[in-house]
Amino acid sequence: PEGTVPRRRSPRSDMGRGLTLLLLPLALLAAPAQAEGGTAAAEEVKIEVLHLPEVCSPRSKKGDLLNAHYDGFLASDGSKFYCSRTQNEGHPKWFVLGVGQVIKGLDIAMMNMCPGEKRKVIIPPSLAYGQQGYAQGKIPPNATLIFEIELYAVNKGPRSVEAFHQIDRDSDKKLSELEISQYLKEEFARDGKKRHPSVHDEILADIFKKNDHDGDGFISAKEYNVYQHDEL
Repeated sequence: PEGTVPRRRSPRSDMGRGLTLLLLPLALLAAPAQAEGGTAAAEEVKIEVLHLPEVCSPRSKKGDLLNAHYDGFLASDGSKFYCSRTQNEGHPKWFVLGVGQVIKGLDIAMMNMCPGEKRKVIIPPSLAYGQQGYAQGKIPPNATLIFEIELYAVNKGPRSVEAFHQIDRDSDKKLSELEISQYLKEEFARDGKKRHPSVHDEILADIFKKNDHDGDGFISAKEYNVYQHDEL
């Protein structure tokens, strides 16, 4: 059915936007495999601006947290293979720009875009699903894709300097279990959803499992800042 496509959701995607995107990034429309090499350099994303607000600020950059709706079509016959408005009760999608949470063509297409802007973009196969295609999403091999995008918000990304300093209360440039635990509690309180107490412990454990690479019980600035779009 329409909208049931190219994305692999985090199992905790319903546990709060700010929390989930802090350290457990989502993958929306992420390509399951890189396109075969050689053609990407010769092809590019074609961008048509359909609407540009009078006040166009801030403009999106790598690492920003974006909120957008988008529809995806096959260029070959115009058929729609994806519609964000039919998913998650019609809420716009949140994702971090430029870090591979969406196909490369969308990461490129949504750079330097401002809230309220609408774009129509054409993405070649090499920047989408390549020669392999994506059968689960009804995208054939070598498919050129068209997306109509409406951007609603551009926010500081979850791995920004500001976010790190907010969690790092003692300013020692590393995040302790206590600091992240407190942050999770605040995020839970902010979104107002009821959760079993075990959820907090499970997410905290998962955060350290995925980010404490040297196993010292802390998440350093280097371990935290995997997107490398800011200097700490």
